[in-house]
Amino acid sequence: MGSLIKPIIGSSLRELSLERLGRRKRVSSYDRTGGNKDFILIPPGSTATIARIEGAGCITHIWMTMSTLKEEQYVPRKVAIRMFWDGEEFPSVEAPIGDFFGIGHGITKNFWSAPLSMSPQDGKGFNCFFPMPFEREARIEITNECDSGLIFYYYIDYEEYEKLNERELRFHAWWNRENPCKGISDVGISNEEYQFGGKNTTGEGNYLILEAEGKGHYVGCVLNIHNLRYTDKWNWYGEGDDMIFIDGEKWPPSLHGTGTEDYFNMAFCPQQEYCAPYHGMILAGGPNWSGKITVYRFHIMDPIMFEKSIRVTIEHGHNNNRSDDLSSIAYWYQREPHKRLKPLPPVQERLPRPDIIPIDLTIAMKMMGLG
Repeated sequence: MGSLIKPIIGSSLRELSLERLGRRKRVSSYDRTGGNKDFILIPPGSTATIARIEGAGCITHIWMTMSTLKEEQYVPRKVAIRMFWDGEEFPSVEAPIGDFFGIGHGITKNFWSAPLSMSPQDGKGFNCFFPMPFEREARIEITNECDSGLIFYYYIDYEEYEKLNERELRFHAWWNRENPCKGISDVGISNEEYQFGGKNTTGEGNYLILEAEGKGHYVGCVLNIHNLRYTDKWNWYGEGDDMIFIDGEKWPPSLHGTGTEDYFNMAFCPQQEYCAPYHGMILAGGPNWSGKITVYRFHIMDPIMFEKSIRVTIEHGHNNNRSDDLSSIAYWYQREPHKRLKPLPPVQERLPRPDIIPIDLTIAMKMMGLG
């Protein structure tokens, strides 16, 4: 192949005409016999290594889809994906597969963004375009924690080089959940005090999206919220400021935001689904902001650099007053070695809560605007 060192070339339309080095390769689940059984079957409780690529290269696209032998709920939360670079012992990527591809709550749904999408039918076609460089080896594992066997299809598209450019950082993704967040009781106080009262001058108690050590840059997150407060009062789950602490800085950090929807590039307590390349609202919730919400923000044009460490947080309600179920996945690049990620919890701790079923019909009618 000659001396193929990956140049630093972007992937915009304007750069498509530039000469490129390397060779396009793929690992997939195609039927090795030449038949049409183009999938692998992963038994319950088992892990399959779907790709082990040796040498230098960069994964440029991943497509996956799956189904279970017997129908069951929350499959995207029961299946885990892990990625390892260059022979590392602990994964650089560890998450429920649905969350990794952009939606929590154990569901799939059509949406699109620049790095991630879920495509028809009904969001069951998973796609990832985050570049994932490696110098000696890439390994991807899928763990099936469903009750039945998993039928799994995949493409792993990558470029092969003789040597990796030394400026290439390694891709990472980490899932977290706080269920529920530690808020305050709304009993005996006004709704205004519950929603807007108090002052946060430390950032302590914020929901944690990412905590990493080393040199790199944070490139975004997906945040899932299940509104656990059932009331006919104004029940907006936001007002939580994002606070991103870089290289050990104290409050107030260099990057201090003004509210949940503001960090995700929206405005005025949104209730409309919307998808754009770098931000969006995949799930908007129900009446009075009830139920389940998913939002995303990708720092593709504005990555957040750190030299020693980064701590990405957001308040759960103003002053961390709210006690909703929050989960997230953060994406970033950094030099190895990385701080060991907190392992993925057992499957029962990952399962979504069921939707809240109204008991008080008066409140339910008011929430739906019928009272």
